[in-house]
Amino acid sequence: MEKQKVALASLFASIGLTIGKTIVGVATGSLGVLSEAVHSLLDVGATAITYMAVRISDKPADSEHHFGHGKVESVTALIETGLLFLTCVWIVYEAAHRLLGDATDVTVTWWAVGVIAVSIVVDFNRSRALARAAKATHSEALAADALHFSSDMWSSSAVLIGLGATWAGYPAADALAALAVAVFVAMAGYRLGRRTIDTLIDTAPEGAMETVARIAEETPGILWLDRARIRPVGDTVFVDADVDVRRTLPFDRVTGIKAQFVKAVEDAFPNADVTVTARPVALDDETVFDKVMLIANRRGLAIHHLTVQHVAGKLSVSLDLELDGRMRFTQAHDIATALEEAISEELGEDVEVESHIEPAHLSGVDGLDADETVRADVEGVLVSLAAKQPLISDVHAVRVRSNDHGLFVTFHCCVERGLSVEAVHDAVDDLERAFRERRPSVRRVIAHAEPADHD
Repeated sequence: MEKQKVALASLFASIGLTIGKTIVGVATGSLGVLSEAVHSLLDVGATAITYMAVRISDKPADSEHHFGHGKVESVTALIETGLLFLTCVWIVYEAAHRLLGDATDVTVTWWAVGVIAVSIVVDFNRSRALARAAKATHSEALAADALHFSSDMWSSSAVLIGLGATWAGYPAADALAALAVAVFVAMAGYRLGRRTIDTLIDTAPEGAMETVARIAEETPGILWLDRARIRPVGDTVFVDADVDVRRTLPFDRVTGIKAQFVKAVEDAFPNADVTVTARPVALDDETVFDKVMLIANRRGLAIHHLTVQHVAGKLSVSLDLELDGRMRFTQAHDIATALEEAISEELGEDVEVESHIEPAHLSGVDGLDADETVRADVEGVLVSLAAKQPLISDVHAVRVRSNDHGLFVTFHCCVERGLSVEAVHDAVDDLERAFRERRPSVRRVIAHAEPADHD
């Protein structure tokens, strides 16, 4: 909206100046003033184009313009570059005509000088306003207008100098001043045209690639920047980056890494539109355990008791594979075989892979608390068995639930401090096995061991 307001104000200023210069030029017979009137008429066309351009460029992206309409401003800036060069050609032609041809009588009046002076003041103020708006909104069309009217200010100054020189009796000074202005306009047009063409052919902003590479290097979790494509469209800088990350990282961690990278790029480039693709790569420090777990996770399979051994120089991998207990065994075997083949392909042909299929633990099953008599019986059996186990004591928090698949038992127990995880696991496993021998109707037993005197 700010861009449109500034462009519209500039359009009205151009119309007013064109009318004023035309009246003065006709009344005084000054070719310089009439030329300025024609120049201002070109400005009306340029500002009208700019106003339409900023209105179109503000439209959001749609199904046909996926990157928005920002390049309309670049096309407009290119048109204004052409107008600057046309202005330059006209100034050179007019100056040469006055230097080499017949001098033209000019009637210098105070109101002619006044109109040109007002024109200079107006061009000065609106070029500053346009430059501020262009910098704030990254608008190339407004930047082109700002440069255009800055050159107009110098062109009007040349006319003013010419009027003064004519009044003082030195008509050639007007043409010489105009030639100096032509050089300035040509340099300004070259800079604007080069910048505009760079935008139209998707030239990355200066230093942008180095900035994105530095951000990738400083973002934890990113191994390196594989590729980056950067291009400006209007006030938006589109950044498409491909980065490499460890393939063993969990999905949510990769998502966090990408979000951190995007935020850093947006901080470096206001109004940036960042797309980042994370490419998983295998590193030399990956363990066999990491690779096997990754293969299973990619297939959506749950495995446990993964054992990796080196036997006589040969790699051996064994694991337990959990599958739906209601699945046909032939189907389960096919899944296990495919998993074994994928592991062999990853680790090499000379590797032994053995899998043990077991029913997955049930989840989401509706159940009820068992009768108190059943719970008391279970607790009594557990207490008596724990008394025979030297490492386990204080069986408590016994819960018994019943569902269509049988009884599910959970309990807490205490173990001596200082024991290893393996020792506690073996002791608890022995207790669970002995309990299921005493109560075969129990479908599953889960024991939670905790150190003695645990709060």
